[in-house]
Amino acid sequence: MISATAVDAYRAVQVRAKSVPLQLVNQITPDDTESSIVTKAETLLAAVGLTETWYYQCPVLVLLGSRSCRSESGRTYIPAREPVGDTNVITVDLSPSAGRVWGDCARTIFMEQGRPTLEPATSEFQHGMAMLRRLHQAMQRFVEPNTQFGELYEYANHQIMAAGYENLDFLGNVGHSIATRREERLFIEAHNSARLDEAPFFTFEPHIRRVGGKWGFKYENIYYFDQHGQATEL
Repeated sequence: MISATAVDAYRAVQVRAKSVPLQLVNQITPDDTESSIVTKAETLLAAVGLTETWYYQCPVLVLLGSRSCRSESGRTYIPAREPVGDTNVITVDLSPSAGRVWGDCARTIFMEQGRPTLEPATSEFQHGMAMLRRLHQAMQRFVEPNTQFGELYEYANHQIMAAGYENLDFLGNVGHSIATRREERLFIEAHNSARLDEAPFFTFEPHIRRVGGKWGFKYENIYYFDQHGQATEL
């Protein structure tokens, strides 16, 4: 079982990471671009003491508009300069670290009538966010410490397709383990027989689009198994 000290250390980083989208949403304007939003998010990360990243040299990955449906690697990511405008979807993926302790948090911000929000009023946007919440809740009910990464991959993708959505990750992955070296990550991918409890923490980050839709939605948290074997959010 994971030590309380480790949980506290990782939670301290993750709580700070999760505070950034809550602040960022109040700073985005229709004139912003992926590039300017990256800069704003990096400034907010620095303000909470997170100036390092474990994800190549990409602490913040922002995709908006049609690019919200792209599965992009931080290794090659270049932020675009297209304005947000009055109606849009903005995915923000944060990968900060404090030494060897990682954070990992993705959120979707919506622009409606020129106003940014995390709680949209538009029906299509609401449906996408409700689907992401259901996926996270269903995952927590489904997994046990001995659940294999590949089993969670199959379960999550079945839930996504059954609801009329598609997984936008180019490999269909829906998360990975939290490690101390980037290349040591275990992915929630097909045929991965490793057990979830072989890693101290894992992310769940479905990136989805309604079949036939134009917007991509993403929501990511880090989880661990508590003393009762329940998947618990950091």
